[in-house]
Amino acid sequence: MPAKRTTPKYRQIADHLREGILNGTYPAGQPLPSEESLAGEFNVTRPTVRQAVAELRANGLVEVLMGRGMFVRSPHGRPSLTRARTVRHELDGRFAEADGIRWEDAEPQVATRTDAPLALADLLRIPPGEPLYTYQALQTADRGRLRQLHSTYVPFSVLLGTKYEEQAPPPAPHLYAALTECGHELDFTEYVRTRMPLPDQAQALRLPEGVPMLHALRVAHGQAGKPVALEEFHLPGDDLELMYRL
Repeated sequence: MPAKRTTPKYRQIADHLREGILNGTYPAGQPLPSEESLAGEFNVTRPTVRQAVAELRANGLVEVLMGRGMFVRSPHGRPSLTRARTVRHELDGRFAEADGIRWEDAEPQVATRTDAPLALADLLRIPPGEPLYTYQALQTADRGRLRQLHSTYVPFSVLLGTKYEEQAPPPAPHLYAALTECGHELDFTEYVRTRMPLPDQAQALRLPEGVPMLHALRVAHGQAGKPVALEEFHLPGDDLELMYRL
């Protein structure tokens, strides 16, 4: 006979807490038992408890508040971080993110040449395989608490006849001042969706197992609405909301 499969300990803890949340034992907004007490009750280590909590966070049932503990998530509860999504054109000509967060690159950004994949080529309205200047960076803020993966893509064809025909332009947001100097009046369109991260993305963003990420693509348009650049953001999706002013 095949060996009987037993339910992993973290799943037993997650099922126990989920049942308590759904039957009202743990009301919305109220704290859950601590990691220490759950570890003692189920005779497991605290990392096993965290794995169970990660599953409940992915289900939208639990939120973890820094320094306060684990709480049942109210259906009307707000994430701990709201980020405004627009680009400001300052009076001095600079472009800046509306959320005002000061991001730092984990390593200096270096321009590389890549060929446009089909999905990005479609948004940029260029043939697939057209060369792009590409920047990619892990960025952090608030002493590492906030993290995002950020990429900038600029088609070579956009830069023909400019001083950037033979040299790489800067990455966004400084890119937008450079494009304005080249005669482009810019406006932006952003596309946002959720998806599960690849393993390296989950590691870089410090996402627990089962937690999705937000994937945002921002297209900059120049004359006659022609796309001239694209930014790509990968953001943690567990306790963050994006805000757009309409």
